[in-house]
Amino acid sequence: MKKKRVLIVDDEMDMRIFITTLLETSGYAPVATRDGEQGFDKAKEMVPDLIILDVMMPGEGGVQMYNNLKADPVLKKVPIVMLSAIARKTFGHYLKMLEARATVPLPKPEAYLEKPPDANELLKITTQLIGPGQI
Repeated sequence: MKKKRVLIVDDEMDMRIFITTLLETSGYAPVATRDGEQGFDKAKEMVPDLIILDVMMPGEGGVQMYNNLKADPVLKKVPIVMLSAIARKTFGHYLKMLEARATVPLPKPEAYLEKPPDANELLKITTQLIGPGQI
């Protein structure tokens, strides 16, 4: 059976290494990119089983990438875990502000974790969304 692919998009190298190592040792096939533009291109290329996406990044940030993913006919079905130092409540308010300007309602992400993420919680959410890794 093929390992489930997880795309990690985060501008912090330490966070990319932490999540990549955690997922690899848990039987997943992670691929990491450092910004929203690279992340979206990689998502289109590989169509991952899950995307772990940082909210705040330089350049094309996580929210713009999230909008692009949800507008893409293929990628909109990929579950997304948003990851950020921003409190969940603040992020929820930001999404409501975006929805007010959008012509189509923006769906909420499947999960939201504040940084630094707890390894067990991240693995639990990953397993709930795409199943256990293949070791």
